[in-house]
Amino acid sequence: MSMQNFQFKLNRWTISAGLAAVGAALALTIPAVNSQSRNTIKIDGSSTVYPITEAVAEEFQKINRQTQVTVGISGTGGGFKKFCAGETDISNASRPIKDSERQLCAKNGVKFLELPIAFDALTVVVNKQNPLNSIKVSELKKMWEPAAQGKITKWNQVNSKWPNANLKLFGPGADSGTFDYFTEAIVGESKKSRTDFTPSEDDNVLVQGVIRDRNALGYFGYAYYEANKGRLKALAIDNGKGAISPSAENVNNGKYNPLSRPVFIYVNANAAKRPEVKSFVEFFINNAPKLVREVKYVPLPANVYQSVMRNFRNNKTGSVFVGRDVVGLTIQDIVQLEAKE
Repeated sequence: MSMQNFQFKLNRWTISAGLAAVGAALALTIPAVNSQSRNTIKIDGSSTVYPITEAVAEEFQKINRQTQVTVGISGTGGGFKKFCAGETDISNASRPIKDSERQLCAKNGVKFLELPIAFDALTVVVNKQNPLNSIKVSELKKMWEPAAQGKITKWNQVNSKWPNANLKLFGPGADSGTFDYFTEAIVGESKKSRTDFTPSEDDNVLVQGVIRDRNALGYFGYAYYEANKGRLKALAIDNGKGAISPSAENVNNGKYNPLSRPVFIYVNANAAKRPEVKSFVEFFINNAPKLVREVKYVPLPANVYQSVMRNFRNNKTGSVFVGRDVVGLTIQDIVQLEAKE
């Protein structure tokens, strides 16, 4: 799928969130009509990982016309709820599975394979008319921490040099892995955030919110910024070592810290025994380097994809990352971690 097609889809979805929801609902009902002639692979979860999985699904279905792949967006947490209930075959995740989710899967007899598939540069954006070009981690914390609720309502309350203008915040909802990661990286504890902001599990809603309000700030996956960079401004992040802009280069060299992060797919081990699911996951891993780059995320090194494929074919279930602090984890850390496994 070309970046132009991806951007068209993003723009089309944002015309109406209601239409998008209806379209998603219809997409899930269509396989029922063709259920006797087509296999269905059900995927849900992270909106951050969605562009990658959707790109893979489109390419896969071109050469596997008897298989329908449905990809939903209910957030990482929402996706794991469905996955651990056995309702989906694959779960997109912008953070590792939590121990509570792992236990829920175990309770329901759902064994899974954990497959890292790319790196993302979680991106903080403002309106194009905003004069700001960079922001400190400490300033982001002052904006987003629970203590800011109802108190930090203007830009100049964060930094006296900034405008005396209302601060409008847009961010992922509580079921989002991006919300979990951002709050842990910036505030210091997962899910600890002010709640008086505009939330959505659909990153397209956040994109449009920032585009429409000159006083807005939001955060989401890098691909959504790239698809709208003509209408948004990405802020460079200063973590005490100078302001670093989100980019593939700065993710690869480990400088974009603490907002670069690995993203995953989780595969139901029983579902993986089905030929269409096995073929899809292998197609995903083999084509990830090209398609991840195409939708503006950062591919993993070739030897990591080889390790991921080996683990999948060997049916290696369970999680390497559960309980592990992934804030600040770099691509080289992933290489070393996979080498040990």
